[in-house]
Amino acid sequence: MTILLFGITKDIVGSNTLSMPSSSEFGTTGSKTVKELKEYLGKMYPELKKLSSLAVAVNNSYAQDDTVIDNFDEIALIPPVSGG
Repeated sequence: MTILLFGITKDIVGSNTLSMPSSSEFGTTGSKTVKELKEYLGKMYPELKKLSSLAVAVNNSYAQDDTVIDNFDEIALIPPVSGG
């Protein structure tokens, strides 16, 4: 599973993309969710947990925590954005 990273998430991880193990290797048994992915990433990269918000897009659409993901979905982490 490849995750696209933007903004501060790219800085925290140190790359534009992140290769993840298959969804069966994180979370509980059965279907994997965005929430389980965020928890897994928070353990691997604790700085991500410090962000005020972190949106996740699955297949070019913003996803809720209960959205089911699989190994072939396009996933992107979208950090908080400030405007001005």
